[in-house]
Amino acid sequence: MLNTLFFPLLFSMGAGTYAYLRFPDRRPRALLVMTLFQLLGAYGHFTQPAAPLFLLLGLHATVVFFLLVHHVQTPALAPEPQSPPR
Repeated sequence: MLNTLFFPLLFSMGAGTYAYLRFPDRRPRALLVMTLFQLLGAYGHFTQPAAPLFLLLGLHATVVFFLLVHHVQTPALAPEPQSPPR
């Protein structure tokens, strides 16, 4: 199961972190996708438990946790003021 989930979880960490840092307006969706990848990995660990997969899931969960904590602590973006029509 580790061979099947290694690259999707690695991609989730890399692409999810990139999307989180590069596109502030898409942060909730990036976190949701990363959480869904975490659930997919948890199901894989449930069906075929293995220590390396557990370590990879622990690393993935740590990344998601810190991004989620950063998202909760970051103030919401204020809308840009519109100039009055001329």
